[in-house]
Amino acid sequence: MIAYDKKMLDNEALIDEAGTLYKGGFISKDQKKFIEKELPDLKSQSNILVRIGFFLLGSFLFGSICGAISLFGVSSEHIFFQICCYIFAVVGFAGVELLATQNFRNHGLDDAFILGTLLNVGFAIAITTEGYEMVIATFVSIASLFMFLRYLHVLSMLVFCLSTTAFLFYGMFEFGDIGKAILPFTAMIFAGAFYFFTKKLINNLKERYYYNGLLLANSFCLILFYLSCNYLVVRELSAELLGVEVKPGTDIPFAFFFYAFTFIVPVVYLVQALRTKDRLMLWISFLAIGFSIYTIRFYHSILPIEVALTLGGVVLFAIAFFSIKKLKEKESGLTFKPDRINHSDTLLNAEALVVASTFGMKPEVKPQASPMDFGGGGFSGGGSEGSF
Repeated sequence: MIAYDKKMLDNEALIDEAGTLYKGGFISKDQKKFIEKELPDLKSQSNILVRIGFFLLGSFLFGSICGAISLFGVSSEHIFFQICCYIFAVVGFAGVELLATQNFRNHGLDDAFILGTLLNVGFAIAITTEGYEMVIATFVSIASLFMFLRYLHVLSMLVFCLSTTAFLFYGMFEFGDIGKAILPFTAMIFAGAFYFFTKKLINNLKERYYYNGLLLANSFCLILFYLSCNYLVVRELSAELLGVEVKPGTDIPFAFFFYAFTFIVPVVYLVQALRTKDRLMLWISFLAIGFSIYTIRFYHSILPIEVALTLGGVVLFAIAFFSIKKLKEKESGLTFKPDRINHSDTLLNAEALVVASTFGMKPEVKPQASPMDFGGGGFSGGGSEGSF
């Protein structure tokens, strides 16, 4: 299923590890270059700005090919309009396959063709079905999942998550006002079930090439679960979809549940992140806490904004100060000490020795200068001058 040579994918992972060890000071620059030279890998681009540049170049190339094809279909305008996006999607897929045979992955050029293919699939189905959202979301989900499984394209997994969520939403709209009313609870259940499903896949993962995509989907579920029953989101969607007007002295149905959900879920995320040492969940919990505070202030301005910001800063400073004071001496678990992969002097020589032994490198060692100064002397022979 995967379009790339797995040996080269393994080499790419080893090179990434070497880069991490180099940044942490475990290996030298020469050792890092030696590893990169000895392990052939895929043509990828780690610099985000350069990758964006190649993406723009690839988009221009894809657009030029599609424009050239369009010149042949100008004579039959109506028929060509019905099938042009299908043709462009096939062109995009052929381009991705060609780039994969040339070992391009996460380069920018392949991003342009993959995302262009998904875009044309969506437009093609929209033209054929006259904009039927559920069918569009279904085909885009299938196409994006295929792109992720075959080309290990993480952004395709994001497209899959968004299109699957869109399918759920438009599917609930088919049930009318009842579907719209229970949409928050449906989305919450869907996000929770999908979270545990992706978590199980990650724990039982045999091919680690899919790890980043599954991790993204898992994190997406956490965000969707929180937003599904956030008070601000539910109230504004109720006004938009159901026309519910909240008059002074009234509130939306189940308001107490949505208020509690808005504040309890971020705390649960925070506790779980600290317990499992999940850094990504920790950042999501911080963002959720901030959005929860914004949710309340959006409807209830208890204090002026400058006073609220000042008090919030004082509270955050106090939490940070006492947390650092408590954790700064801890050596394991949750600690304030720097990560050893980024700052380490103790394991420097040991790690360099392991890498050198593994790759057959012989690092140059400069002997320490002897404190005794030999030479001179008065007798005949090599270097003797007859005096001491």
